[in-house]
Amino acid sequence: QVQLVESGGGLVQAGGSLRLSCAASGGTFSRYGMGWFRQAPGKVREFVARISWSGGSTYYADSVKGRFTISRDNAKNTVYLQMNSLKPEDTAVYYCAARLSGVSLIPTQNNYWGQGTQVTVSS
Repeated sequence: QVQLVESGGGLVQAGGSLRLSCAASGGTFSRYGMGWFRQAPGKVREFVARISWSGGSTYYADSVKGRFTISRDNAKNTVYLQMNSLKPEDTAVYYCAARLSGVSLIPTQNNYWGQGTQVTVSS
């Protein structure tokens, strides 16, 4: 059983940056594909970014491409999401997800989730 704990959320002005972290425990972290999703009030959870077990492959939603960067440190059992040039529409609860065969873009197909961290971008 994998446990995921996100941190790093907060309030930031438009154009600012935040770095989210997701610490994993309870499993062999380097075997899991990892990803980030977000959910704004009244909206469905949506895919943001994913990274392969080795870190050699990444994929982003069009809405964040060029602004967000996902990375991982397998020695620290942690995955990161660097968010730059933040916009008010990036406001959401951000969730970390894990899946052995690689994170799916469809939320319900992922096995493990963190509790989420709030990101609020003011205009």
